[in-house]
Amino acid sequence: MRAERRGRPAPPPREPIIHSTLLYILLAATISGVGSIFGAALLSLTVASRVVERMVSFSVGVLLATALLHSLPEAFESGADPRALFGTLLAGLLGFFLLEKLSLLRHSHHHEGDGHHHHHGHDREEAGRSGLTILVGDTFHNFADGIVIAAAFLADPHIGVVTALAIAAHEIPQEVGDFIVLLNAGFSKARAFAFNLLSSLAAIAGGVVGYFLLDQLSGWIPYVLVIAASSFIYIAVSDLMPQMQRKPRWRESAIQVVLVAAGISAIVFITNGVHERHSQVGHGHDGHSHAAPVASSR
Repeated sequence: MRAERRGRPAPPPREPIIHSTLLYILLAATISGVGSIFGAALLSLTVASRVVERMVSFSVGVLLATALLHSLPEAFESGADPRALFGTLLAGLLGFFLLEKLSLLRHSHHHEGDGHHHHHGHDREEAGRSGLTILVGDTFHNFADGIVIAAAFLADPHIGVVTALAIAAHEIPQEVGDFIVLLNAGFSKARAFAFNLLSSLAAIAGGVVGYFLLDQLSGWIPYVLVIAASSFIYIAVSDLMPQMQRKPRWRESAIQVVLVAAGISAIVFITNGVHERHSQVGHGHDGHSHAAPVASSR
């Protein structure tokens, strides 16, 4: 009032330091990413850790279903060039193969000259190389989820909430599978939890990057999803399935088939409708349809 009386215009209201939409994105990405880690840890680090060898079969179903029924369909429904996506899938599989080779070279002295008389824990050492691969792939997947959450909130806060809840729901069984892979790879419970928690922070980074650079990054989401899918496929086929083949008894095989089916069913049941929700935020068809919501939301 004093400024107006002196003939000077009142100063404009200060902009909030953090835009409310960005705050919602950060909160949703945190709950979706970190919350799913705590939920998965509660399940996998208590009951499942006691039967890690059998739960490997469940992990196979979860990883394959996540890759083939969730991540890859999302990528190919985006409108991106299918040949480029298949090329990315091939590059991802070969890249994780090379990553595993480097890990084997670093630890090859453990097995040189041992013939077939493997020491106790040999299988765990052989499986240990899958730990880094699952963490790299999961980080890519979480980053893509963060971008999707940002896109949803920029389009409509209600869609953002639904999308974040859907992502958290399908992340829990996937993270259970990741925990089992890490435990099977020789990680302690504390290390498995810490590394998974660190990987989940990529969802927050994806949300921030998506908020500021969604128009530029939306075309890259399909390729990030394909890289994540390639890691899940590679781990399931090259590391976990060979472990399952070492137990040829009919009873063990029947249990393995049931657990694989349970892992697939968990992903199918929980992710039902996620693709439709994602298509509502505009990234599922042309990869560039977020421009209007972004402009109107800030």
